[in-house]
Parts: sequence; structure tokens; C-alpha cells
Amino acid sequence: MERALLVVTFAAAIGTAIVGGMFYAFSSFVMRALGRIAPEQGVAAMNSINVAVITPSFMAVFAGTALLCLGLAATSVLSWQQPGSGLALAASLLYLVGNFGLTMRLNQPMNLRLAALHPAAALAYWPQYLQAWTMWNHVRTAAAVLAATLFIAALMRAWLPGAAQQ
Repeated sequence: MERALLVVTFAAAIGTAIVGGMFYAFSSFVMRALGRIAPEQGVAAMNSINVAVITPSFMAVFAGTALLCLGLAATSVLSWQQPGSGLALAASLLYLVGNFGLTMRLNQPMNLRLAALHPAAALAYWPQYLQAWTMWNHVRTAAAVLAATLFIAALMRAWLPGAAQQ
């Protein structure tokens, strides 16, 4: 069982890091680039991105990591006395709330609204969308990167006890 937990925690660390990297790209340059082009082009590009992103590989990482985090959160609570369990629980909750939760509650609904609006209304909504979507994406980026960091710390605490104390 210990080896399986190591593998799952490692996979969650990799998944949160990948998601954090994807969100970082949007926060650091994609949204800025979309804001620099004509609003019609920005809206069209974002709508295209929001359709193109729904792929098996993206969903495996994004939703699969959420499933790993659910399992790790439960395991962490059940094995609270084990080294690293508190860090793994914190990392899991951070990803579940700060990434999966924010996406489902805020970013995705904004994407759906942008796609559903009449073109003139979408252009009027675009400046607000850019600002709000990007701000919440910054939060998602930070949450994913911090979750990855906490998973790495949990692995170090659980599997390299001496290294975590140095």
C-alpha cells in the first residue's frame, strides 16, 4: 500500500504542476496577447481555445488530478499520523478548491457566457471578461503551483524523513 500511495502522490504532484504551468502560460502571456488584438479577434480566439481545450489529454490531467486529490484527501485523513499526510491533505484541498472548484464556479461559466452572447454583447463583455477571467486564473495558477510544492514536501516528509527536517 505504501508504494501505491507514493505513486499516487507523485502523480498528483506532476498533475498539479502541469495544470499550474498551463494556467501560468495563460496568466503570463496568452490573455495579454488576446487583450492586445482587436476585440472581435480576441473573443473569437478565446471561444476557439475554450472548445479546443476539451481533449482527452487535458481532461485526464485536469480532472484526473482532481480525482487523485479526492483519494489523497481521504487517505490523508484516515492516515493522519503518517508523515506528510497533513501536507498531502492541504495540497489536495488547495487543488480541489483553488483549481477545480474555481474553474467550475467562475472561469468556466465566464467562458460559457462569452460563447453564448450575441457578437455585439460579447464585444461589450470582453473587457470585463479579460479582467475577471485573468484575475481568477492568477489565483488558479498560484493554487496549482502551491499544491505541487506541498505534494513534493509531503513526498519528502513521507519518503525521505531526514531530508524534510534539514
